[in-house]
Parts: sequence; structure tokens; C-alpha cells
Amino acid sequence: MSLLISPLGLRKKPMPEAGILLFAVFIILILIGVPVSVALGSTALFFIWKLDLGVQVFSMSFYSGIAKFQLLAIPFFILAGMILDRCGISKKLVDLASLLIGHIRGGLAIVAIAVCVFFGGISGSGPADAAALGAVLIPAMTARGYDKSFSAALIAAAGSTAIIIPPSIGLIIYGAITTVSIPALFAAGIFPGIIAGLSLIIPALLISIYKGYPKEKRSRLKEILIAFKDAFWGLAAPVVILGGIYTGIFSPTEAAVIAIFYSLFVGMFIYKTLNLTLLYRTIVDASVSSAVVMLIVAMAGIFSWAGSTIGVMDKGAEILLSINTSPMLVLLMINLILLIAGMFFDAVSIYYVFLPILIPVMNNYNWDPVWFGVMMTVNLAIGQFTPPVAVNLFVTTNLAGIPLEKTAYASLPFIAAMILGLIIIILFPWLSLFLPGLWSLV
Repeated sequence: MSLLISPLGLRKKPMPEAGILLFAVFIILILIGVPVSVALGSTALFFIWKLDLGVQVFSMSFYSGIAKFQLLAIPFFILAGMILDRCGISKKLVDLASLLIGHIRGGLAIVAIAVCVFFGGISGSGPADAAALGAVLIPAMTARGYDKSFSAALIAAAGSTAIIIPPSIGLIIYGAITTVSIPALFAAGIFPGIIAGLSLIIPALLISIYKGYPKEKRSRLKEILIAFKDAFWGLAAPVVILGGIYTGIFSPTEAAVIAIFYSLFVGMFIYKTLNLTLLYRTIVDASVSSAVVMLIVAMAGIFSWAGSTIGVMDKGAEILLSINTSPMLVLLMINLILLIAGMFFDAVSIYYVFLPILIPVMNNYNWDPVWFGVMMTVNLAIGQFTPPVAVNLFVTTNLAGIPLEKTAYASLPFIAAMILGLIIIILFPWLSLFLPGLWSLV
């Protein structure tokens, strides 16, 4: 293995043993409840200092980790999604979907999945999706006789599709790390996101039939048309955002800015529900959410640099490449690792920590990086509602006012269903690559 050079010009030999300790300390900090960003940053800083890699690199890496044009899309999409939610668009979408498919047994459960998948095309964030729609749907489902644990688990699972469906914050980060085309990744996420949503409908329907959850009354055409008119501007949001990207009118980052102006226009002049006070609160909330994500991005970048410099990333890639077996078995191992990692860590950290190991493996087997990115993101989506560290479940259980243990048990059928969807995405790469090829984005 070749020598590594630190940013300060010091030649450092790979130290994989120290790298193992680096990961061990990080995992211990996570298990005792230290916030992810603090665990990443403090662990990296300690080893950079202890191994004399140049403490000055910490500030340099912090800045370079987030000073990327593509990453500007993250706070903009978060703000746009929050503005549309505060305008009341989530309730309007729920009302329309209820009128269209609510008359089926367990129709409100299907409505929850459909609206979460669609709203994911606006927010790009699983927790944001779960929070925005859980606040509307959990009380509505409870009032109609649905178990709170079922409702919370369902919305946590359906909300996770937001990091698969474009504009996905997860795919933006993957593209920024790997330099893969973000428009191509967005196009590749459409079918897999729909497959993930459809896979959740199967257990939702079976459980609803078994428990005898109610049907809604069949709607009249006039009611549907009125609801469609109310929800039109929300329905048009993904068309405006993604249409501009795929037609080449603007980049994903520029699309995020367009999304903000679009949401402001809808909130202030169409629905007229967004006043200056509400806008100020929304900007503050979006700033906090964005700061959390970007702080993790910065700290994860430093942690990844420390791991690469020490040599643990190269060692991990060597181990995977040394396994003398079929590519499908290696792929299975990678998916198991990602599924387990998703149960404990947030998606942003996993991209930064694991991609330096996985990129050489991906290149060795000539796996398409667009398909690989979608596959990886689906794994991380499953992790968002899989205990013990399931951020979406924490959001929805808090909204439902029930213990996490109840929702964790209720989430098992949805975990199994989405894993089935993941298998389909792995076995049929063309499902991810068809649209990027159609638009000549790859």
C-alpha cells in the first residue's frame, strides 16, 4: 500500500489498527447517547491530534466538506418543503387522496403511503416527511379506529421514501461525494421510490383487512374536482422542480431556489395562509434543521478523511476485494452491512464513512454508480424506521404519544416489505437506469 500524504505535507504510513480503534471509539460514543455530529468530530479530532496528522487540518476539512455548490440544495429544499407544509398543502393532499382511494378497506392507510411518497417529491427528507404528514394523518387515523402504533409505524416507513424519491437529500450527498450526476440520480430514484411505496401497501392492506379497519364513503365527482383544485399547486410543485432539472433549464441547486420562490408564491398569493410571522418561524425552523444536517456533513467529512489517512478505508476495501466469491455474494454482504449500519447511524454519516470503502469495490465489479447509489439509498431508507436508532419512528411515536417499543413491533411487516422491494431493485438494475438513459443523463 502506498504512503499517504496529509494536507500539511507530512508523509504518513497507513495505520489500519488505529483505524479500527477510530471506528470503535465512534460506535461507543453513539451507544452511550452522544449526538452523531459530536461523536464524529470529537473522535476524528482526537485521532488527528494523537497520531500527529496535523490538527490544523480540522478547520480546513470542516470548510471544504460543506463548501460545495451541490450541497447548497439541501437547506433550500428543506426550506421549500417546510413552507409548503406550513401553507397547509399536506392536508390538501391528504384530503384529495382520501376522496380518490379512501373507499377501499384500510383506504386511509393507503392514503398515508401515497401522500408520503408524493410529499417526498417536495421535502427530500424522511424525518421532515414523517413529521409533516404524521401531524395530519395520525390524529385522522386514530379518530377512525386505526391503532396508534400501526399508524405511527406506517407513516415512519412511508416517510422514509423521501430520501429515494427526488429531490432526495441523500442522493444529493451521494452525488457530491462520488461526483455522479445528481440529475441522473434523481431520475434513477423515481421508479425505486414508487416500488418502495407499493411494497408498503401490501402489509398495510393485509393488516387493515385482518383488523377490520374502516372504509371511507365513496366520493362524488364534484367533491374530487374541488379537492383537486385545492391541491393543484401542491401537485404541481414536483413537476416544476423536477421538470426544470430534466429539461436542463436549471441545475438541482438552482431548482431548490426556484422551489423556495414557488412555495412563497403559493403560500402568500394562492392560499394566502403564509404571513410574515409564520414565514419567520418557518425560516428559523428550516435553519435549525439545515444546520443539523450540514454539521453532520462537515464532521462526517473530517471523520472520513481521518479514516482514509490512517488507512482503514483502504483496508476495508481490500478485505472486500479479497473475498474470492461471486459478485452477487459480495453485493449481498454490502447490503447486509448497509442495513445494519442504517439501524444505528444516520444516512449522511453512512455515506461519508462507507463510500470511501465501497467505491473501489464498485469500480472493481463495474457496477453502475447511479444504480449503486439508489440501492444504497434504499438501504438507508429502511434504516430510518428500523430500531434501535430509527429517526422516523422517534418522530411519529412522539406525535402519537406512545412508547417506541409498540411502534418498533408494528414496523416489522413494513421492514420486511421494503426489503422485498430492495431485492427487486437489486435484481433488476434497469428499473433504476431506464429513466436516466431515456433523458440521456448517464
